[in-house]
Amino acid sequence: MKRRTAWVLAALLMASATAWAGAALIAPPPAPAIAIVPQPVEVIGVRGDAFQLDREARIVIDGDPREAGAVARLLADLLRPASGFELPIVRGEAEPGDIALVLAAGEAPDGHVAEGYRLRADESGVRISAATAAGLSNGMQSLRQLLPAAVERGLLLSSPLEVVAVEITDYPRFAYRSAMLDVARHFFSVAEVERFIDEIAMLKINTLHLHLANDHGWRIEIEGWPLLTDVGGLYEVDGGPGGFYTQEEFAGIIDYAAERNVTIVPEANMPGHVHAALTAYPELTCNGVAPQPHTPAAGGGSTLCPTSVDAERLAEDVIRQLAALTPGPYLHLGGDEVFGYTEEEYTYFMELTSGVAEDEGKTVVGWQEVGASDALPIGTIGQYWGSTVPEELDVALMESFLDQGGAIVMSPSDVAYLDQVYPDRPADSRLGLSWAGPTDVAEAYSWDPARIFEGVGDDQVLGIEAPLWTETITSIDDIEFMAFPRLGSLAEVGWSPAPASGEHRDFDEFSPRLVTFLERFEELDVNFHRSSDLPW
Repeated sequence: MKRRTAWVLAALLMASATAWAGAALIAPPPAPAIAIVPQPVEVIGVRGDAFQLDREARIVIDGDPREAGAVARLLADLLRPASGFELPIVRGEAEPGDIALVLAAGEAPDGHVAEGYRLRADESGVRISAATAAGLSNGMQSLRQLLPAAVERGLLLSSPLEVVAVEITDYPRFAYRSAMLDVARHFFSVAEVERFIDEIAMLKINTLHLHLANDHGWRIEIEGWPLLTDVGGLYEVDGGPGGFYTQEEFAGIIDYAAERNVTIVPEANMPGHVHAALTAYPELTCNGVAPQPHTPAAGGGSTLCPTSVDAERLAEDVIRQLAALTPGPYLHLGGDEVFGYTEEEYTYFMELTSGVAEDEGKTVVGWQEVGASDALPIGTIGQYWGSTVPEELDVALMESFLDQGGAIVMSPSDVAYLDQVYPDRPADSRLGLSWAGPTDVAEAYSWDPARIFEGVGDDQVLGIEAPLWTETITSIDDIEFMAFPRLGSLAEVGWSPAPASGEHRDFDEFSPRLVTFLERFEELDVNFHRSSDLPW
């Protein structure tokens, strides 16, 4: 009897071992074919059925609701009209069928606390987890792209909302992923700026640089200097009506952006490109005479008088007030294309203004010319706007920032400037410039920020920015046409992992994903360009 029992046990153990071995050989399900832009770091197939949103579903916050609340509200605003469900936002632990937003230390992918997230969906529910509200926001935007594009309509859909069974681990390559909107050459309303913020947030662009003052107009209220806006805000390129933001309106833009994980970086360009300020206050000139307003598209070549005490006082007041208005860490000082200053006058001015910004607790950002100074605050960021084939002077200027403990924001004009014409633009189009273009969607995709300057890798590159100068741009439709779809290319360059050494990004793989993403923009009536290098 004992022998029989021993034999049975042995047989059972062998069978069990065989079963476990067989299970180990079963491959995990393939990663589902999903089309997220920018491409996540890792996508894994999950066994089980798709998640289907039902009437009992809730959005459950597991963590600090003050941090996760904005993400939960934006998600609810997206899903409620399309589903017709109440989708209450509650605190606690998720139950089957819920969407859980988990905010806690240790939830982000290792080493990627700031913006990393994990997303898992199956028939039991959806779980987005992160260590920060920024990470949760990124996860929510990925979940959005897993839903049918028709969810963007804001109308009740006839079919259930489903999310494929999937597990995503994701985080950005670069911390700074920015678009720039020039509201000085042409003014854009608060509503137009907020619409653009909504659009860039869908691509995980986390920074909006607002170019608030230039030759053609001064667009931000500065207390103690009312004529900057009362006079300098009245004009724009080609003589339009102009406009400006009160400080209250500007604070509202900042709050709106913050809810969408977008940081506003303000810039009032000085000491050059200041014609609008000179028109308002002639004491800022060297001859005391106010020039006529400047409305041609080309810059006026203007500068603050380098010996004017009033000019220094203006610069300090502008910097201190913008710093007080802006909770984000960065303040852009401009500093480009300054004509008529000696080298000593230029470096004195930039060192003065950057010192004021540093005193206000801000990290200074400046255009590449600011690298002419070797006495900048430690950590000053240089924004590179030369081409993908830098000139010798470009190299020296960017090395100056690095030598002073700073980093680089890459905006090479031949691939990242959104104001450059498309190669296939209509012959009668008034939109766009061509001095660095034309630039198509593939060219905006096929470059690497860490391969522009020899010896400058990911650690020295803070990120990328896509500037949109508005000499020819007069409406939100124009903004959208010039920005999209190229900003989708640039978003992926800034977010997704670098291609392997010696390889290039695969545009043939990327372009169908981008077309799928643009279906959402069609539902939102975004006026994007149907570029001929995409597989429509």
